[in-house]
Amino acid sequence: MSTTSLSLRSLESRVGEECGVSPWVEISQARIDEFAKATEDFQWIHVDPERAKSSPFGGTIAHGFLTLSMLPKLSESTFSFSDRRMGVNYGLNKVRFTAPVPAGARIRGRFTLAGYEKIEGNGVQTTWSVTFEREGGDKPVCVAEAISRHYF
Repeated sequence: MSTTSLSLRSLESRVGEECGVSPWVEISQARIDEFAKATEDFQWIHVDPERAKSSPFGGTIAHGFLTLSMLPKLSESTFSFSDRRMGVNYGLNKVRFTAPVPAGARIRGRFTLAGYEKIEGNGVQTTWSVTFEREGGDKPVCVAEAISRHYF
């Protein structure tokens, strides 16, 4: 699946519009274990498959912050910006982890442009409403507003 090429200069007219949906990405137990090592968050619900069988989830689940940390991967596999020299993450608003992501599940992101503002330094600030979906799930696993700054 290829990325959608967008022009930042023409994006302003698309506020309120869904601009892209990422490909599916697997959240394997190995990925969960590596995230636990990187963050030193070894809660058993994430890293102990045997013990997690008796949890309300019936197995291990991804850390909420692992799900959220997939945002750059999902975004970069969805969009490219034809007129961008550089982009940086500026922050997040309204993050909620609304459903678990079981080990082995696949997730994707839906990106709706929620805001567009010109900024100093020949750039724009975009706010994206991102809905993280789990394949086969009946509700989002995470919802967030992601803010980025892009420079021409």
